[in-house]
Amino acid sequence: MTDDGRRHESLPDPEWPVHEAVTEYETGWYTGGYDLVEQPNGSTKRYYWAELATAVVVVAVQDDSVVFVEQYRPTIRETQMELPAGIVERGESFTGAATRELCEETGFAAESTALLETVWCSTGVLRHQRGYVFATDLSPAEQNLDANEFLSVHSIPVETALETVRAGTPNDATLEGLLLARAEGLI
Repeated sequence: MTDDGRRHESLPDPEWPVHEAVTEYETGWYTGGYDLVEQPNGSTKRYYWAELATAVVVVAVQDDSVVFVEQYRPTIRETQMELPAGIVERGESFTGAATRELCEETGFAAESTALLETVWCSTGVLRHQRGYVFATDLSPAEQNLDANEFLSVHSIPVETALETVRAGTPNDATLEGLLLARAEGLI
């Protein structure tokens, strides 16, 4: 696991023996490598992984609208309507990171936050945990974008938020956040 000042989740002891754990690639964004694993039939196989820092996704509601950010994603070469999100710093809780990221990206401070769910993402290849936080009681604050964040803030009525996002090509984090909030009866 990388010690880059960001939060990374500890892995449990393996159920299948790991004969070798190799890091092949490290950047400031992710670490990649493989574990040489003994499978139940006695054979061994390299299971490749990429590790990303723990992240948070924020479902923020203000005046019966969900707060979104619209931004271009160079990795998929497309502009997306997304829920605010970001990295959880070392020592930071999911709700603390949500409050910080929401303020930095949107200029809204949340008085109330609640953790909806934590999930492991794309477990066939990633070591990446994501927390979903519901935020309410928003008030204006100072937006503080990172140097690589070029985004605009939008409010979409709760009743049309999911349909609006699905009308484009949504990302998993945004869909999951909206569906979790809806399952809890929050939107």
